[in-house]
Amino acid sequence: MKRSMKTRLVAIFVVTIVIIIGVISLANVVLLPYFYQSNKVSQMQGVYSRVINICENVDWNKMDSEQKDTIYDKLDQLSSNTNMSIYLVQIRVYQGSGDIAELAYVYPSDSERLQQVTKNQLDKYVKSIYFGQKLDDNCKMITQTANYSMYNVYDTRVDSNFLELTGKMPDNYWIYLRSNYQSIQESASVSNQFMLYVGMIVMIAGVFIMYFVSNQYTKPILRLAAHAKNMQKLDFSTRYKDNRDDEIGVLGNSMNALSDRLEKTISELKTANNELQLDLQRRSEQEQMRQEFLANVSHELKTPIALIQGYAEGLQENINDDAESREFYCEVIVDEADKMNKMVKKLLSLNQLEFGNDQVHFEHFDLRSVIQSIVNSSDILFRQKEVTLSYHPDEEPIMVWADEYMIEEVVSNYVSNALNHVKYENKIEIKTIRKGDHVCTSVFNTGDPIPEEDMDKIWSKFYKVDKARTREYGGNGIGLSIVKAVMDAHNQKFGVKNYDNGVEFWFELDVKSVD
Repeated sequence: MKRSMKTRLVAIFVVTIVIIIGVISLANVVLLPYFYQSNKVSQMQGVYSRVINICENVDWNKMDSEQKDTIYDKLDQLSSNTNMSIYLVQIRVYQGSGDIAELAYVYPSDSERLQQVTKNQLDKYVKSIYFGQKLDDNCKMITQTANYSMYNVYDTRVDSNFLELTGKMPDNYWIYLRSNYQSIQESASVSNQFMLYVGMIVMIAGVFIMYFVSNQYTKPILRLAAHAKNMQKLDFSTRYKDNRDDEIGVLGNSMNALSDRLEKTISELKTANNELQLDLQRRSEQEQMRQEFLANVSHELKTPIALIQGYAEGLQENINDDAESREFYCEVIVDEADKMNKMVKKLLSLNQLEFGNDQVHFEHFDLRSVIQSIVNSSDILFRQKEVTLSYHPDEEPIMVWADEYMIEEVVSNYVSNALNHVKYENKIEIKTIRKGDHVCTSVFNTGDPIPEEDMDKIWSKFYKVDKARTREYGGNGIGLSIVKAVMDAHNQKFGVKNYDNGVEFWFELDVKSVD
């Protein structure tokens, strides 16, 4: 069964009040009489000392009435303020018996009956002091010094307890102090009854107060619990917003910090998990690429190896004895071996680029001179295919930042690709166009456009749009893969665009002003 903290706080408050009232009541019954008597004794000792100070160096026989009135006024004031009866008497004692022979009141002037009561009490105390006579059972000594004695007396005449002090003064003067010592049990009973009524009122008022006060603590705790439930559901959008400086505020701020840390950690875990999935995907793709690569290499090498093997066996068996046939066989073998050699070199170069083994070495070089060099070296091919080349280089150098060897490979592959696919008008056009901080180099050839479904596939290894035509000119589908690898390594843009009368391949490089 769920128990509310609010109910527990109210219950704890009620139990605490009940315990406090019980302890006070028990203390009233057990300890209050001792405390009350001790307090009265101290008060009576103080009154005794003050009376001594008032009456010090006073000669009652030589004082006039005005001086006596001054002394009486001080004693009246002291008696009234302390609720204590004060008597000053002069006594003479019979030497033999110790009885009081004569008693004369100095203060106050009282009736004969009161003088007799006082005389009887003083008789007992004098005999006790002078002759060690035992006091009756109703009179118990509390303390005794050289100057005074104190007693707890039950007076059967008035059925009440009193504290009495008897003290000596010079010239047979005595001080007699008397204070009513009512039944402390009755006082304790009244006090306990009063405490019970007050406690009930305090308890009822306290329940309502505790109910509202507990709300100030339970509501923030409930908000913290709701925040914790949201965190349990991995919802970190909520925050504890109460501005408190107490322990609940510290807990709320700690939960906010924990929420932020968990959100960050989970985000990092998701990122790591995503990277792991991508890594696994890359590994799967690499494995698939490896298998495709092996299949493609096996397929590409199978034909030239078969040709080499067949013609070599023909030479070995002297199928044709004439020199011209043997020369033809040898040319085929050399040609196929050359194709295999070129393909292996391109595969090695592509492999180094794709796996980051061939690092890009940026340098500042003239792109124009690289293009011109390739054009010059391909001039014989242009003439053999009767191709019209359109290339009008800038008069000023085109300085770019790139790896010169790799860019030469890109331009060479674009030009070779254009030569292999040029048709109809047999035109090839090479252009360099500045675009802000970049220069765009393009190679256009007239011929058949590339089918739209093949536009993204031509950059893949061994992919051939027209396999028969590719075989005709000895292509292996690796050249454009090398272009892609080089441009990715340079982090530059490249692509292909179809026109009605042909195809244009292009790439971009960072350009800088002439040194």
